[in-house]
Amino acid sequence: MDLSDAVIVNSSRLKSIVWNDFDRVKKGDTFVAICRHCKKKLSGSSTSGTSHLRNHLIRCQRRSNHGISQYFSAREKKMEGSLALVTIDQEQKKDEVLSLVNPRYEQEQIKNEPVSIGSNSLDQRRSQFDLARMIILHNYPLAMVEHVGFKIFVRNLQPLFELVTYNKVEADCVEIYAKQKQKVYEILDKMPGKISVTADVWTASDDAACLSLTAYFIDEDWQLKKRILNFFTIDPSHTEDMHSEVIMTCLMDWDIDRKLFCMIFDSFTSENIVDRIRDRLSQNRFLYCNGQLFDVRCAVDLLNRMAQDALEALCEVTQKIRECIRYVKSSEATNSMFTELGNEVQVESKKCLCIDNPLKWNSTYFMLEVALEYRKVFSCLQDRDLVNMKFCLSDLEWNRMSVITSFLKLFVEVTNVFTRSEYPAANIFFPEICDIHLQLIDWCKNPDDYISSLAVKMRKKFEDYWDKCSLGLAIAAMLDPRFKMKLLEYYYPQLYGDSALELIDDVFECIKSLYNEHSIVSPLASSLDQGLDWQMSGISGSGKDSRDRLMGFDKFLHETSQSESSNSDLDRYLEEPLFPRNVDFNILNWWKVHTPRYPILSMMARNILGIPVSKVSAESAFDTGGRVLDHNWRSLPPTTIQALICSQDWIRSELES
Repeated sequence: MDLSDAVIVNSSRLKSIVWNDFDRVKKGDTFVAICRHCKKKLSGSSTSGTSHLRNHLIRCQRRSNHGISQYFSAREKKMEGSLALVTIDQEQKKDEVLSLVNPRYEQEQIKNEPVSIGSNSLDQRRSQFDLARMIILHNYPLAMVEHVGFKIFVRNLQPLFELVTYNKVEADCVEIYAKQKQKVYEILDKMPGKISVTADVWTASDDAACLSLTAYFIDEDWQLKKRILNFFTIDPSHTEDMHSEVIMTCLMDWDIDRKLFCMIFDSFTSENIVDRIRDRLSQNRFLYCNGQLFDVRCAVDLLNRMAQDALEALCEVTQKIRECIRYVKSSEATNSMFTELGNEVQVESKKCLCIDNPLKWNSTYFMLEVALEYRKVFSCLQDRDLVNMKFCLSDLEWNRMSVITSFLKLFVEVTNVFTRSEYPAANIFFPEICDIHLQLIDWCKNPDDYISSLAVKMRKKFEDYWDKCSLGLAIAAMLDPRFKMKLLEYYYPQLYGDSALELIDDVFECIKSLYNEHSIVSPLASSLDQGLDWQMSGISGSGKDSRDRLMGFDKFLHETSQSESSNSDLDRYLEEPLFPRNVDFNILNWWKVHTPRYPILSMMARNILGIPVSKVSAESAFDTGGRVLDHNWRSLPPTTIQALICSQDWIRSELES
């Protein structure tokens, strides 16, 4: 097409950014767009739109390349306009190097309006929220949006995406938090049962700590769920009254103080804080059984503290074992000698000696366990190389290590049971805790004073836990249809001897009291009363024929039905035979199926079985230290940290479901 006599059209109506790279010319009645870079001619008619011009710019080989250095300086000087990277034409080779360019995007472009590029579209606002969610989900630093590598990646991926600032992505995270919080609030408000709340202390930095409040509950579908509610910095200058007031304020902010069943605290939480919160809730009669079930302690935390006592007793021995293993592993010759000695003394173990990780106490247990299996080999090696094996253990040390390692073995096995499921129901804890109780009683009788004194020290920690939690654990066991009251009748005589029957009666009285409290608030209570009133009015009403010979039968039917209905859910449940024990038994599913048969008792089961008797996850079950706030978020403002921690938990819960 000959354009020698064409006229360049300059019109204020050309608002699209593509005209920065095209000249619009007119010849006769025809409009043509000419690329300023490669001089290619395309339709410039207003009816053709600009999508084909955008597509050409993306593929244009001669478009100017200003280089990466210009990109850096442009961002540093905060020059107006957005920077973009040219995407690769599908026809280009995959190994072709991407280049950076600087098209001048107009500031007047509507940022929230989806922009079309060929068959693709960009929703700027949605993409910004996707970026914020990614940061929340994966603990990424907020500052990543200002990292050069991230900017280059985004520009190559989508040139039209407007890069966000640190402040903007922080604001987006807070906005996501506000929207998600409303969802969680509605979930908690509609919950059919009570809610249990855990209080966990996190380490934020060397001199700061944070408190996390997490709600646990059984939903309408009988699934055990959890949601982090609050995450805030603990002010060390606050008194215990102020700490309890902060927790109460959080509970009332979520409007769950009236729905609270119990709270699960760390072992070192002050009794005064617990008592103040319990007293506040008891004043409004929000708690069952006068608050006897309110204060619960974490079972895995108890096991960790007893394991630390055991490891402390083995401190010197453990260090010697580490030195022995280091020596064996120090050279190939020594390692070969150790293997030969193992064959001579016929050691059957095929496990490898390894140094433990002091941050995981179960790894120390595994190191000691393997060392015990090679005890004879270490002794033979000491006879051959007395100089280098001077730190080998004496027979007394080996014997004590063997006994204390058996303690650790029990703690490891029980911890694995408690953390096998992500959200374990409360019914699984009672038999395991009772077994530990029996073992502690036996360990205290050890003739070695060193062992017995250690057992006494651990038993004191256990009894503090048992005094607070045994009642709740026993009720949870009773609500397991495989055990009912039989588990108490089995363990209590072993634990308490002649006092067992009296203590079992005390537990059962509390069970009946708890059941009665649930029957009062049950929606079935009023409907049952209304049904009885209707039956009586039917018998005494004037509508009956006075000569009806079956009026006596009606009275008899009412009286016998009333005596039959006097058997409560609890009575019927306990009278029926035990459900067979099997590996795949799901107690929450059992209660879901049997809710119509035991409507009131199922309410009680929902509240009791939802107690998180252990609040420690499997990955941190054996940690020697507490939970630590991610370093990427540690220096952020407290409100932003709470938004990130809570939103992460809520979004992950949505993804899981």
